[in-house]
Amino acid sequence: MEENKISIALVEDHYEFRESMASLINLSKQYSCMKFSNSIDFLNFIKKKKKCHEIILMDINLPDIDGIECTRQVKEIFPESLIMMCTVYEDDEKIFNALKAGASGYMLKRAAIEEIFASLEDLLAGGSPMSSVIARKVVASFAKRDMMYRNDYNLSVRESEILGLLAKGLRLKEIADELFITINTVRTHIRHIYEKLQVQSRIEALNKTRHNFL
Repeated sequence: MEENKISIALVEDHYEFRESMASLINLSKQYSCMKFSNSIDFLNFIKKKKKCHEIILMDINLPDIDGIECTRQVKEIFPESLIMMCTVYEDDEKIFNALKAGASGYMLKRAAIEEIFASLEDLLAGGSPMSSVIARKVVASFAKRDMMYRNDYNLSVRESEILGLLAKGLRLKEIADELFITINTVRTHIRHIYEKLQVQSRIEALNKTRHNFL
């Protein structure tokens, strides 16, 4: 890893993609890239060095340990690591499993190299870069979950919104400020939520509906 350059680990078993991507990254003035053809070699490397690269580009279909499981293990050791999936897979299950495992971004290999480099900058700036088709799937999934959520418990749109903010840990005043309503209105909505869910507390409400939250 070159000094003054942002270190990137590319974990990819496809030889041609790995070599071409690594070459393009290393030609840049901002990044340096180390290549790994499988998860085990990469995990052994960071465990031995006790240090992780600043960005990890992770394939999913890897031999021995797949990229999603590798992501989970990396985040357990180095929770601050920035991992972006770079894969051909765009099915919902793999997308959400990767995000749950700790990936901060999800790009498709068919994306233009300019888009991938832009996603690296976005990642470093605190963003969660995704290919447009992936972002649409995520948004559609949340909309579907929200609809199922309201149908299951007969919650209104506002009640569902408030429960989502409760799940994020917001206090009553913060919820009121977020939604531009009074604290008393928030309390009324929460009382209705508890009645519909047949619970007595925030914790009980979130436990009962936890399957609706990532």
